[in-house]
Amino acid sequence: MDSGQEIDGVHKQRLSIVSRGLRLGLSVFDPRAWAHLFRIVNYYNYSHVAPRRRIRFGANPSVSPDVVFSNPERITVGDRVRIGSRCHIWAGPGQGRVRIGNDVLFGPEVMVTAATYRYNDGGPVSDQAMTEGDIVIGDDVWLATRAIILPGTTIGRGAIIGAGAVVKGDIPEFAIVAGSPARVVGARERY
Repeated sequence: MDSGQEIDGVHKQRLSIVSRGLRLGLSVFDPRAWAHLFRIVNYYNYSHVAPRRRIRFGANPSVSPDVVFSNPERITVGDRVRIGSRCHIWAGPGQGRVRIGNDVLFGPEVMVTAATYRYNDGGPVSDQAMTEGDIVIGDDVWLATRAIILPGTTIGRGAIIGAGAVVKGDIPEFAIVAGSPARVVGARERY
């Protein structure tokens, strides 16, 4: 390409008012859109609305409307817990419980799961048994964005779990952990 040549810019084509109105009318009356809407409502009901009725919540919880719960009869949530957008809190399908203390803060997209598939029992993985372990989250814990809490984890009071950390095992009180796998990188002042 010669340095003296200019390239004509490309612009997005603007639709006329008639074209936009026609597009709107066709989309409103498209049965596929309505069928998909019913699937979304069904998913929202079985993953959020119905489970919320079966979870034991403490006083004044703040739960984002897009949080997903699984096996809610084995989930307990303390007082003043704030659960951010797109979090997943899954108790185990058999006996794995999730116990969340008071004043816990969940950032967006945190995953807490009390069960995981085994992977050496043959294939496919989704047909294998699951290993379960209770998860206990102490009071005043902060789980930052996209933290993942695996089965059998206990997080001590006042701990901070860094963004994107993958946590398994026991986390001491007031510890700050980060990484995958999560490691203690600091500590909060005790109060």
